[in-house]
Amino acid sequence: MTVATSLIPGLDDIVKRGDARRRGEIARAIADLFFQDSPRLRPELIDLFDDLLIDLVPHAELASRVDLAERFSELNNAPRHLISQLARENEIMVAGPVLRRSPVLDEAALVEIARLKGQGHLLAMTERPALSAVITDVLVERGDRDVVRRAAGNAGAVFSPASYSELIKRAAQDGVLTLKIGQRNDLSGEHLKQLLDGTLDVIRRRLSSVVNPVRQVEIKRAMASIEEATLPPGPRRDFSAAQRTVLSLHQGGHLGESALLGFAKAHKYEESIASLSTMTGVRVSILDRLIAGDRYDPILILGRVLNLGWPTVRELILLWYGPHRTPADADIEAARMNFTRLMPTTAERVVNFWRNRQTI
Repeated sequence: MTVATSLIPGLDDIVKRGDARRRGEIARAIADLFFQDSPRLRPELIDLFDDLLIDLVPHAELASRVDLAERFSELNNAPRHLISQLARENEIMVAGPVLRRSPVLDEAALVEIARLKGQGHLLAMTERPALSAVITDVLVERGDRDVVRRAAGNAGAVFSPASYSELIKRAAQDGVLTLKIGQRNDLSGEHLKQLLDGTLDVIRRRLSSVVNPVRQVEIKRAMASIEEATLPPGPRRDFSAAQRTVLSLHQGGHLGESALLGFAKAHKYEESIASLSTMTGVRVSILDRLIAGDRYDPILILGRVLNLGWPTVRELILLWYGPHRTPADADIEAARMNFTRLMPTTAERVVNFWRNRQTI
């Protein structure tokens, strides 16, 4: 018999031998007394209620425990031991309300529960208005897909660098998680770059459509940095002058196959790439990387999409070889046959993919 139960005649007997319904009735009656004057209760009286309820509530029927958990979870001065007991219940209907919002639960208790309990308890915890990095470290380490998604979407959650890295690693296989991480205000530029680097284009585009304008600029900057890192080593070509020339032709209505053929014949690489970029809608940096590669297949694909004649495509292939290499006649003939066999629909799908690479 505790000091608290000894103050109420017959209460100890109810605690020890009463049925769940009777315990629930007594627990609700005592709790009602607490709620009636809770803002003005002194600490010693709160401790007294704590001693009374901690013996009754765990053995009360489920409906009573759920009701008390909901009501006590809202109070700043709820009985501390009772709150801790409710939060550790295996029944998530009881533990959930306390884990979601009780201000009485401290960080140490939350970490302990996160390490010991199941996914339902972790998921409830992700709804708290604030989560420290110590808590989110455990949530990210132990949480399933729903837990990490919910934690990442909690604006009041703080993540350590290690947890952010783990979230980004998991986001590579989870588009929803990518969107939630990408919208976080505390996401660093480096973490944004890591996030985008492992993300499909369709998710990048979706992310860009749901974030604020500042983050949209950050995404474009990060993507430019990612693309820059994929370029081969060595000096970068300067396309600015060529783009001005091509733009002037385009504005005057003179940019077409004839102009492109002239650039290719004159071995004007930058003007040729700038022309193809304007005519296809694929970014210059992407075309440069594709056409500077070890195969001329991208030229065949671009030629088919633009419905270029073979003479123009042939000159572009010779431009790819460069002025100091002469291809064998058999190689040129093989390229012509491949160009002839290439289906326009296939070429269009590939070029659409390249176009999408320039938008997030």
